[in-house]
Amino acid sequence: MNADVSVRVAWADDARAIAAVQVRAWRTSYAELLPADLLDSMDVDPLTAGWEAALAKPADARNRVLVALERNLVTGFALTGPANDPDCDPVSDGEVTDLTVDPHQRGAGHGSRLMQACVDTLKADRFTRAVTWLAASDDALRGFLTDGGWGPDGAHRTLDLVGDGTVTVKQIRLHCDLG
Repeated sequence: MNADVSVRVAWADDARAIAAVQVRAWRTSYAELLPADLLDSMDVDPLTAGWEAALAKPADARNRVLVALERNLVTGFALTGPANDPDCDPVSDGEVTDLTVDPHQRGAGHGSRLMQACVDTLKADRFTRAVTWLAASDDALRGFLTDGGWGPDGAHRTLDLVGDGTVTVKQIRLHCDLG
C-alpha cells in the first residue's frame, strides 16, 4: 500500500482540482448517457466557481466534501450529507450524493478509501443509515457497492438530465446500515 494516499475534508483551495476530476470523470463515465456536445462543453472554470461556493458555505453543517489524495494530487471526491428523499428521515438517514474517482486513477484503492471515509463521516454526523443513488445500468459501481455491504432498498427514479425529456437515466437507490 502506498503511504502517500489519504482522504480528508476538502479545502477551498481544492475547488479547481475537484472540478477538473469531475470533467474528466463525466466525460468517461457518462459518454453513453449524455450527448457528446454537452460533455465537450463542460468547462472547469464555472465548475470551480460552483465548488468554491459549496465549500465556502454549505447549505447544511452536515454537508461534507471529501477528497482522495495521492500525495497532494486530488484523485477523487465524494459528498455526504442528510438524505433528502421524501421517504428518508434527514435526521437519521445520510446520503452519499457523489463518489467520483479520476478515470486515470481508478483501480488504485481511492474509491474504497473515499467510501470508507464517507461511512465514517456519516457515522460521526450521527446518521444511522446511508443511501446513495446510481444509474441502474452501472454494473461496475453497483458491484463495488454491494461488495462493500450496500444493497438495494427498492427505490428507483428517472432523472431528466437536460430538462426536456430527451436524455433520461434510470436510477436505483442502495442503502447500508451504519449501526
